Amino acid sequence: MATFQKYYKQSATYKIFSGIITALERYLSTVGDITINGLKVLKFVLKGEIEWKELVEQCYRFGVTSLPITLSIVGMTSLIVASQVALEMVKQGGGNFVGLLMTMLIVREVGVIMSGFAIIYMIGSSLASELATMKVTEQIDAIRVLKVDPIRYLFVPRVLSGLIMMPPVVAVASAVGVIAGAITANLTSGLSYMAFFDSAWLGIYMKDLTVCMLKAMTFGATIALVSCTWGYNASGGAKGVGKATTKAVVWSFVTIVILDMFFAIAFFF
Repeated sequence: MATFQKYYKQSATYKIFSGIITALERYLSTVGDITINGLKVLKFVLKGEIEWKELVEQCYRFGVTSLPITLSIVGMTSLIVASQVALEMVKQGGGNFVGLLMTMLIVREVGVIMSGFAIIYMIGSSLASELATMKVTEQIDAIRVLKVDPIRYLFVPRVLSGLIMMPPVVAVASAVGVIAGAITANLTSGLSYMAFFDSAWLGIYMKDLTVCMLKAMTFGATIALVSCTWGYNASGGAKGVGKATTKAVVWSFVTIVILDMFFAIAFFF
């Protein structure tokens, strides 16, 4: 029996199965860490234990510094989509629906998703590397020595800034996306601005705007929470900082896509 176990553990089947189990354990452990940190953040918020000065600084960082790249990405995405759609729809006699289609697409999906991607690149990676550096240089241990909870001091302002600032960023980016779509449709197909914006109002309801803002709040808080958690759990010096930053970006991407799928199922199916 011992000989059988020895050879079985050297087999490819065992190695594959063992790798899957290990990956699943790491996944569940990470999800657990993110959930626990989120509950701790919620506890401090409900108790009103918030570093207000730090919150203002993080809101400026999350909202203002990320705005140029966010507007650029959403605007260019809208330009690309409109250039592909507008001319063909006008040729097929559907010019009166170009504005409706573009506005619905931007408000429901493109604005918030592309803004989320921009925030991950610009802010999420920065949050992860910042906390990871603090962890490997033992600055977080020093915070504990001063009897300050790192979750309250580091997580709460960053998660709240994502929750607060993501909706206005998405709103501005979506407006820029709609305008870019109108300009592109006019240049590529000759569709008038009046026709574009007249049709835009036909397919946009208060539900779409409400879901968009709710998604923005959820995405902003999630990006900050995931990025901070990976940075907080970093180890292994400079190499660990790089790994934590990479994993924070990947996990943030995957998480907001999954959340977007749940929003689509809950509100639009």
